[in-house]
Amino acid sequence: MMFGYADDWWTLFFVPVVLWVPFGPFVMGGVGVWCAFRPGLRTRLWSVLLPLLPVTVSAIAMVMPLGQPTRTDDLVGYLLVYVLGITVLPWLLGWGITPGVRAVRARRRAGELRGQG
Repeated sequence: MMFGYADDWWTLFFVPVVLWVPFGPFVMGGVGVWCAFRPGLRTRLWSVLLPLLPVTVSAIAMVMPLGQPTRTDDLVGYLLVYVLGITVLPWLLGWGITPGVRAVRARRRAGELRGQG
């Protein structure tokens, strides 16, 4: 019995949704870096499964009032901000910046070795 009602157990699903807004970009950036360092099925699977609960629950809450028509501009805004901005873009940044940083570090190390030798 939560909040005085026996059927409010579903509100527990909104805890990851609320936590995903401030911490999701950092988590997805880290997962993107992890995918860049260790490519493979396991890391790609985690990068899909990790945001699955908060994104799905918030999408259901967005579309849930079945009696009312879904406004297209609200749905597009949700997809742009919550899905692309909080989930996909940080993953892409982490995944894309990592090889660049590794290449710059390798070039620096090679230059240092040539200068010393």
